[in-house]
Amino acid sequence: MTNKGEDSFLRDAWYMAAWSDEIGEALFRRQLLGEPVLLYRKQDGSVAALIDRCPHRFAPLSLGSREDDNVRCPYHGLTFNPEGRCVHNPFSENIPGAARVPAFPVVERDGIVWFWSGEPARADEALIPDFSMIHVNGHPPITGVMPMAANYEYGTDNLLDLSHIEFVHRGSFAGHGVIFAGKHSVIADGNRLHSNWWMPNVLAPSHTFGIYERDMVTDHWLDMRWDAPASMYLEIGACPAGVPRETGVIVHQAHILTPEAEGSTHYFWATSRSGPPSEQGDTIIYGMMSQAFGEEDKPIIEAAYANLYGRDFWDMKPLSLGVDSGGARARRIIEKLKRSESTPSPA
Repeated sequence: MTNKGEDSFLRDAWYMAAWSDEIGEALFRRQLLGEPVLLYRKQDGSVAALIDRCPHRFAPLSLGSREDDNVRCPYHGLTFNPEGRCVHNPFSENIPGAARVPAFPVVERDGIVWFWSGEPARADEALIPDFSMIHVNGHPPITGVMPMAANYEYGTDNLLDLSHIEFVHRGSFAGHGVIFAGKHSVIADGNRLHSNWWMPNVLAPSHTFGIYERDMVTDHWLDMRWDAPASMYLEIGACPAGVPRETGVIVHQAHILTPEAEGSTHYFWATSRSGPPSEQGDTIIYGMMSQAFGEEDKPIIEAAYANLYGRDFWDMKPLSLGVDSGGARARRIIEKLKRSESTPSPA
């Protein structure tokens, strides 16, 4: 791993590696935090995560083969167990002490495969954000993964400042100016942030169509929860004006960003439905999400990131509009957490 003093990523944190249904018995490779990672499901159903690089001549283990829960390197046949320890050397009964592959602690929860990037002894499962709400009435959400040619923090900026909806999402979610009628707040809860919009007395938003009449006056909200490094839960809700929120039509979404490398990101997204699953309805929703993220968010985020030509975000002295404070505060929290990692513990 990279030395912490030189590392651009927060290490003592849980990152999303994949949706659960992406990982099976087959050897699956994905670049995460600048490293190739091998993921596969063991015979007991749990997931193993190893650096996808044999320590001998650096061949990808994902090109090799499985032997029960072990993986055989395709180059010279060294075999490694799910903990990364070499258990077979075809050329000798002696196994070199350096024949090890770094392995990650893995937890599977809410249909998400999480991995801990820091020291395994510090992996605290209590720090994994809760996304159980994206499973409504026992139904799994609609999910996707989008590659993004930008640093993950630029994706966080976008998600914690939903004022961009009226300009970026004209073909999908734009709400005829309702965002301008709303009130925005950013609330800190320790290292967690809540970036919330409240828009009372507006026409029914698009996620309620088919349930509410389009000319119904509603109270509409967008509540975003952020946990470091970049795990975000969005509650999209609306209810008849003046009625308690819990009686309304609520959609739950996950927006989880994992760095592929310094300048590229895996954008994992999920959304629940306003009603029961259906093949036709799910296809429509998937298409809407893909358009919003892939055709609307992705191009502007990538263009903004590229337009800095490698310069530091803060060195460019970004203008503040107030409604964008969530992204700036998230960046400061990440910086604080990274400093605490680089500070030696007392003897």
